[in-house]
Amino acid sequence: MNFKTLDDIALAGLKVLIRADLDVPIKSGAVQDKIRLKRFVPTLQRLSAAKAKTIIIGHLGRPKSRDESFSQRPTATVLAVEMGHEIKFVDDCVGEKVRAAVDAMQPGDILMLENLRFHADETATDKRFAHEGKNSCDIGTSTFAKDLASLADIYVNDAFANSHRAHASMVELPCLLPSYAGPIVQAEVEALERALENPTRPMMAIVGGSKVSTKLDLLNNIVPRVNKLVLGGAMANTFLAAKGINVGASMHEAEMIDQARTIMKTAIDHGCEIILPQDAILADRVASDARIRMAPITDVRPDEMILDVGPTSIAYLYQTLEHMKTLLWNGPLGVFEILPFDAGTMAVAKFAATKTQAGQLVTIAGGGDTAAAMNIAGVADRLTYLSTAGGAFLEWLEGKILPGIAALTPSGATTGSEKLKIVSRS
Repeated sequence: MNFKTLDDIALAGLKVLIRADLDVPIKSGAVQDKIRLKRFVPTLQRLSAAKAKTIIIGHLGRPKSRDESFSQRPTATVLAVEMGHEIKFVDDCVGEKVRAAVDAMQPGDILMLENLRFHADETATDKRFAHEGKNSCDIGTSTFAKDLASLADIYVNDAFANSHRAHASMVELPCLLPSYAGPIVQAEVEALERALENPTRPMMAIVGGSKVSTKLDLLNNIVPRVNKLVLGGAMANTFLAAKGINVGASMHEAEMIDQARTIMKTAIDHGCEIILPQDAILADRVASDARIRMAPITDVRPDEMILDVGPTSIAYLYQTLEHMKTLLWNGPLGVFEILPFDAGTMAVAKFAATKTQAGQLVTIAGGGDTAAAMNIAGVADRLTYLSTAGGAFLEWLEGKILPGIAALTPSGATTGSEKLKIVSRS
């Protein structure tokens, strides 16, 4: 890391403009999943206790203009309840009404502004920002960003999950205000650096999901850096097909078979063992009441689908994890949302959590489906780190520069490739 954190500044009396991850599911005005908001509470408690004047900004959904169904007011209500502290709300994020509310703040107060994406200028920056090798400050800053910056003394990015977007609140504000990484961003970067730049070896990665095509960059980036790579979900079916194994009616990408073979050759060249299912839970359809049977992976019938790994595969993963020191996990092993196809993911998650709690394994997991699976398994709080970031977590694993993180470094994104790159496995 090469950015400043809240440990580097005295906060008392300062007006702090903090970019938060407020993009949570809301139905009929009620927040449906509070995990991201609960993670933000300790940051707010720290700022309030330090007598800062905290101004929260963020976005919800993808509105094209003002749309009350995307208002941030429900998130302000949840945060206030969770931390037991009043959070005032203004139904805009720039303008005289906002300035008046900020001017009225007292040390320790917290104010949330309305959805940034009600203003088109929030996302317009993305269209003129190159992710690779471009200093965001060189392209100039918008009036919208200047209006936001004028509200505060410093800027804090505590929204790692949004840091892969080159939006005004992520890359322009650091050009206009002294900028710092918040505790969530700091913890996320530390965890990812621990897993990918300075891991304790041997190291295993579990990568699951439905398509090889959506995780091709991740696979190409990670294969040279890990000792073992476990493939799960439907993407494993493509690799099985690439090895000449009949996958029946299983979802797979026939057009990606050559790519899968290339990845397997790269793995051999780098001494990385790719682990595929040895047996599977098979069914004629994706439903709990389907016709289900367990069989070796070489015995899949034409009308059957591979929907989870079997007990032999699970036992082999247990045995392999016994010798691992670091585990990086992105994606489930099967269709975990539907019983009984959750068994493999749940079993391995619990085993990894036990090893982690015993101090024998560093486990970094992340991604939307992965976070959901770990919560269902009841191990979310038993891993070394569980990221709730989706796209940002994936892009980091792909080796890409995250504009919002690079913007926090002294020279912006021009030096981000050097400071944030994922080094080769040694």
